Amino acid sequence: MKKYIQWIAPILLVFIALFPLAAFFVPGLPHGHDAQDHVVRIANFYKALTEGVIFPRWGGNLNWGYGHPVMMFLYPCSSYIASFFHFVGLSFVDATKAVFVVAYIGSILTMYLWMNAIWGRRAGIIGALLYGFAPYRFVDIYVRMAIGEHMAFVFPPLIMYFLYKLATSIVSPKNQELRTRNYMLGLGVSFALLVLSHNAIALMFIPIIGLYGLYLFFTEAKKNFLFFVYCFMSFGLGFGLSAFFWIPGFIEGKYTLRNIVTAGEALQRFVPFTAFFYSPWDYGGNTTLTKEVGIAQWLGFLASCIVFIKTKDKHMRILLLVSGLSFFVSLFIMTGASWWIWKQMMILQNFQFPVRFLSTTVFITAVIGGIAIPYISRNYELRTKNLVFFVFCLVPIVSTIHMWHPKDYQREPESFYTRVYPGTTDTGESTPIWTTRFQEEYPKAPMEFISGEARITPGKRTTTIHEYTIEASTRAELMENTLYFPGWTVLVDGVVIEPEFQSGLHRGIMTFWVSEGVHSVSVEFRDTKIRRIAQYISIGSVVLSLVSIGFYSIWKKRT
Repeated sequence: MKKYIQWIAPILLVFIALFPLAAFFVPGLPHGHDAQDHVVRIANFYKALTEGVIFPRWGGNLNWGYGHPVMMFLYPCSSYIASFFHFVGLSFVDATKAVFVVAYIGSILTMYLWMNAIWGRRAGIIGALLYGFAPYRFVDIYVRMAIGEHMAFVFPPLIMYFLYKLATSIVSPKNQELRTRNYMLGLGVSFALLVLSHNAIALMFIPIIGLYGLYLFFTEAKKNFLFFVYCFMSFGLGFGLSAFFWIPGFIEGKYTLRNIVTAGEALQRFVPFTAFFYSPWDYGGNTTLTKEVGIAQWLGFLASCIVFIKTKDKHMRILLLVSGLSFFVSLFIMTGASWWIWKQMMILQNFQFPVRFLSTTVFITAVIGGIAIPYISRNYELRTKNLVFFVFCLVPIVSTIHMWHPKDYQREPESFYTRVYPGTTDTGESTPIWTTRFQEEYPKAPMEFISGEARITPGKRTTTIHEYTIEASTRAELMENTLYFPGWTVLVDGVVIEPEFQSGLHRGIMTFWVSEGVHSVSVEFRDTKIRRIAQYISIGSVVLSLVSIGFYSIWKKRT
């Protein structure tokens, strides 16, 4: 019976989580800042997958049909999951909505998993509700529809859980090697998924993960330096698994307008400190959307201050002190008082919006509130203890009810998202540096001749391969109406030739010459050396993980 009782809390949390998700079961796409663009991007991602491209990087139908490398720089995890949902029969709109639903429920459950494992069921439930029912969560869901940020919320608690289990397994003699290996693998995969969900959010959480790891070293791991060794190996695995995404994105970002488009943008979007206490719910842009931390979250913080003062548990005091300081740092970095930090650290400006640090604020307040509330009421009689617990579970839910719906719905046919799209699905930061920020009209044809005389017959056309037969009466200059980005290669009769893409007349568009006669032309988007190396690292990491699982299974059968 006890075995089944432990499932009551997770099932109840899933049931509660369905209420704010009810709007996703209404036909149509919730109207949000990025909603339409996400569906279009996923449609392009899925198209590339069906053509055999395992790591989609090029959006062939984007940017008025000129294509765009946006998928190379934006979090693929949600696109892979949405592609799976579309593969099993959901429309692209419903597949995108399914990602939001699964990620929201998943984030609540992973927070419960971690906090329940250390601080007990009540702490797990309160922490999970504070994590799921924070105002910023509904900004991400129903205002911005920031699918990558939203997906990223699933993994920080999971990383913390595996860190904790890894630390405790080191000092436990029972099945130590087997359990340690299992937790190392879980930690590595969880970290990889965080990076693949949203690279900027992953960077924000690295200091918090590091502080928690240091805390575990002195407490649960009993200062055993093997813990650091295992952590290093686990995070190395995580970086390896996600290398196919972050290595090319980091290195080849220099070929985009990223630093030009994002330069100084964050410096115009700081948050007034008072907005953390109250700012009205709004569906407008980043300057008007709510920045509230949340009523329940502030109450949880105040409760943690009381616990810090009253408790005699040294480890508890350290945990709450570091968490409280991290909480205020997360608020400070969003205010104008931190402008000098943003000015000096250019990597921060790539985050674009300081308000994104509310992701870390939501996490920290969920943890300290989940710990503090049960701790304060631990000495009360059972009836009072249950009342405090029930009321505090109710506050984050009730205080956010007015946030549980989008402004409106968009209802377009499936073809709207799969056709050639007059946009790039970003603000131009992923645009190649050799061209204009946005194209403004559809090309007349996939390929045109600029000079000379030639007849162009289109052949096979996929996201990454465009084939033509060219019958040139004279020497002719041709223009492939695709934006150039490293990897695009032109082959004439099987021979690689270098296209011109910096012409003042055709900025960023590939042009090349053919001699008189009939020619077979293929324009292909190939992997650069950097991409191949990154993919080999990821594939090697997957093989290493599978081998580890195999050894674990064999060892388990023999013991």
